[in-house]
This record gives sequence, C-alpha cells and structure tokens, in this order.
Amino acid sequence: MARSVQQLFDLSGRTALVTGGSRGLGLQMAQALGEAGARVLISSRKAADLEQAAAQLQAAGIDAQWIAADCAHEADIQRLASDALARLGRVDILVNNAGASWGAPAEEHPVAAWDKVMNLNVRGYFLLSQAVARADMIPRGSGRILNIASIAGLGGNPVEMRTIAYNTSKGAVLNFTRALAGEWGVHGITVNAICPGFFKTKMASVLIETLGEEKMAAQAPLRRLGDDEDLKGITLLYASDAGKHITGQWLAVDGGVSALVG
Repeated sequence: MARSVQQLFDLSGRTALVTGGSRGLGLQMAQALGEAGARVLISSRKAADLEQAAAQLQAAGIDAQWIAADCAHEADIQRLASDALARLGRVDILVNNAGASWGAPAEEHPVAAWDKVMNLNVRGYFLLSQAVARADMIPRGSGRILNIASIAGLGGNPVEMRTIAYNTSKGAVLNFTRALAGEWGVHGITVNAICPGFFKTKMASVLIETLGEEKMAAQAPLRRLGDDEDLKGITLLYASDAGKHITGQWLAVDGGVSALVG
C-alpha cells in the first residue's frame, strides 16, 4: 500500500550534514530537515556562530550538533566527512551550501578572488560529495545530495551586479549536479540543486543596501524577496522519500524572476 504524504516527508531516523549551516539559507535548511525528524549536523568556519545556531535548533526540539571546518581546504573537508560519519553513524542527506562571492568588474576581477570563489563553490562541493559518498552512501546504496546553486547560474547579470566568478561557479554547480546524478543513480543516490533568488541574507546585504530592497523585490513577479521559510519545502522534497524519483534536477526559488528570462 502506498505511503501517506506525511510518511513520505518524514525524516525520522535520518541524518543530515549541512555546510554553511550556521546562518541564512543553510540554517533554514537545517531547521527544515530537523523539523521533519532528521538528526542534523551543521558546519561552517566559525565555532561561535555554529554554537549559537545549534543552540537555536536545539531550542526548537531538533537533535543538532556542529563541527567547525573550512570547505575551502581539502584537509578540512576530509576531516569534516570522517568526523560527521563518526558522530552520526552515516550521512543520509548532504547539503552542499558553503559558498563565497566577490564583486568586481570582469576586467578588473582579481585572479586570486576568482580562484577563491571557484574553489569553495565548486571544488568544495565535489570533494565533500566524493568523501561522503565513497565512505558511506555508495556502500549503503542510498543517499540524498542537495547542491545550492543560484539563479545567478542561469544567466548573466546587470552591470551593477559584477559577480562573474559567482555566476560562473553556480553555472558549474548545475552541471555538476546533472553529471553526478547520472553517475551515482545506480548507487541509489539522488543529486539535485536549488537555485535561490534574492533572499534577505548576509551575502545579499550589500546588494540590498546598494539597490534597495523595494527595487530588488520589484524585479520578481511576486514582488518580494525570499524569507526564512521559503527554502523549507523544496529542501524537504529533495531530501525525503517524497522525492525519491527526482534526480539531476534544479528548481528556482526566486519569486518568479527566472520565469522572465530565456
């Protein structure tokens, strides 16, 4: 007999590792997974931020732990994967969310900044996915990987944005998602991406201050920016059995901005 909707979305007994999980979109996704019953381990660079975020999750009744690690460094990534598996026993759900951006005209963009963005936003996703899948998901024949891309990866930007490295990296994340889904489907692993639009996050704060919240919201058919619950639904769909037949896909959560182009 087919399971109920509630049963399909239930994550009781599952485990999740969320990078960039101490604030913003990462913390929102960790909360969604925890609210659905998963044990959650969040990671970012700063221990103080993680301790505060974990306390917030725990106050909401979520089984939450944290590990400080910098996903720009391969040694930290390998340590994060092994420590997460030691603590959780397995990683059912991996959310690759740690990321960086850099604003500069393309003709003046520092090469070092380009490398920093690409290293964290693309190479970091690959290395952590590889480490977790090789040690756990592939041997078990099961897993969910969620990659955070962006609507910036779907095309260019107006001149005031000047984030060519970020756009390029997020475009790469989309094809990384498709390629990995094609390879790892045979192991029972689904790989999908989320493309957020403009949310009220620290990363977007400078742009919001520059352009103004009203002007940015006006670009979206829904005339609003993303809030602290708008990623919860898609996160849970991709992570749960409700999405067990979805892989290699991306979905824009952007108030309709991406519907106006292409």
